[in-house]
Amino acid sequence: MGFSAASARRLWRAVVGGALACLAATASLPSLAEKPLRIGAPLALSGGLAEEGKKQQVAYQLWLERIQAQGGIMIGGAKVPVELVTYDYQSDEKRAQQLAERLITQDRVDFMTAPFGSGHAKVVAGVAERYGVPVIAVASSEPVHNQGYKHLFGTLAPSVGLIDTMIEYFTAQRPGTGTIAVLGRDDVFPKVMATTMSRQAAKAGLKVVYDTLYPVGTMDFSAALTAIKAARPDWIYVTGYTSDLILARKQMADLGVDAPILTMVTGPAYPEFVDGLGPLAENVTSATWWHASQTYSSDDVFGGTQAFAQAVRDRTGKDPDYVHASSAAALVVLQKAVEAAGTRDRAKVRDALAGLDVMTFYGPVKFREDGMNMNRELPIIQIHDGNPVVLFPVPAQASALRLSAK
Repeated sequence: MGFSAASARRLWRAVVGGALACLAATASLPSLAEKPLRIGAPLALSGGLAEEGKKQQVAYQLWLERIQAQGGIMIGGAKVPVELVTYDYQSDEKRAQQLAERLITQDRVDFMTAPFGSGHAKVVAGVAERYGVPVIAVASSEPVHNQGYKHLFGTLAPSVGLIDTMIEYFTAQRPGTGTIAVLGRDDVFPKVMATTMSRQAAKAGLKVVYDTLYPVGTMDFSAALTAIKAARPDWIYVTGYTSDLILARKQMADLGVDAPILTMVTGPAYPEFVDGLGPLAENVTSATWWHASQTYSSDDVFGGTQAFAQAVRDRTGKDPDYVHASSAAALVVLQKAVEAAGTRDRAKVRDALAGLDVMTFYGPVKFREDGMNMNRELPIIQIHDGNPVVLFPVPAQASALRLSAK
């Protein structure tokens, strides 16, 4: 049975119409260049690390606004829009791991950043490694970077760099410094900073007269502080997160515990430390990875340290600290790696990150084989008249060391 002429015409119109519809649908789909580049970012916006998580959020938003204003990231000759996909992991390590899985498998992000805090960064990096997703962290602890991960990179220099700098500087400024007491929180980053100080101080010839870790959640430091007072050290060195350090400093004052040099890592780097302590913050020293008084110039979206610092002040009403800066730098270096690779291909971007050697508003970034940023002269700071001032390095020096006790 054959087709009539009318049936043939109807069939032809249907075939042609379908083909045109398919072409139109295909034309309406976004090209690879137009498809947004997606960056996943688990953030601690509530819970114990909320202060740091909110600083990361501010830094990311400032970077994203500037990227959007210039039309996206240049990839292979075309500007590609960028999306940040964020979730609050509530300062919970298990939830951070779950959300990292979700970002990769459901949200289909191209790349990731890790949350603040070495322990949480470590679990997120482990998930990203399984999927071959490059992740930029804000973690200085070797136990995060010594896992053999090939896709993990971090903007912070190694912790040992901060410690060696402090030992060299303080012993030079006060030649009689011969003993040190070390009290550290038993948690990834603070523990590394405490145990590394004990080891490096002994190597430098200092006598470690007290060396103890306190459990997470400690509210009463009196036993440890009483023992430290009895040891009469030249230098007291305490590690922990801001709330720990504020509490420990108040209890030191109550018990009359002091030393010529008092260091808390990394409390004085945060405005919250001074806000929480008032006059008790005076003369407390620390070291940090970045300070707003530095004067790096760069070709990134911020253009230099001072411009970035002012952007944070305009947004928050406060001076930025190293959490703001290292977090924004994470996205700056990811952008530079994507542009250098000319593609969003993860393997090629990973290789571009490994070979990166750039100057940013945050300072120089060049990754070691383990993904950590190379050592450089890191700032030593002290609270003077309610503000953190730079003691070292000399080009950025704003004041001389003040002894906490004679």
